Amino acid sequence: MFFFFVGGVTQEVRQVLKQEAGRCINCRSPSDLVDTDKVLKLFFVPVWRWPAKDQLMHCNNCGLFYPPSLSPLSSDSRPSENLLCQFCARKVDSDFRFCPFCGTAL
Repeated sequence: MFFFFVGGVTQEVRQVLKQEAGRCINCRSPSDLVDTDKVLKLFFVPVWRWPAKDQLMHCNNCGLFYPPSLSPLSSDSRPSENLLCQFCARKVDSDFRFCPFCGTAL
């Protein structure tokens, strides 16, 4: 006998805690601080939900979920100081999306 299983666990936004709390690490658009639910889906139908442990950032543009510790500050709350590249540890102007020294994304 052969069984075919189509399903999986996804994350969905339960509640927005703070709008535009930061910038997305993928596309640099505004992202929100949210509480999430994990959802078990079978054949694309939600079967069971349970709350996730931690709060996450959710990008409004690309839909990425990521921890708040990885999020750069939003542009209105960003200090005028320079950023540090996470790869080469050099100071970079906050207007750059890529490090001019090593080329990695900021």
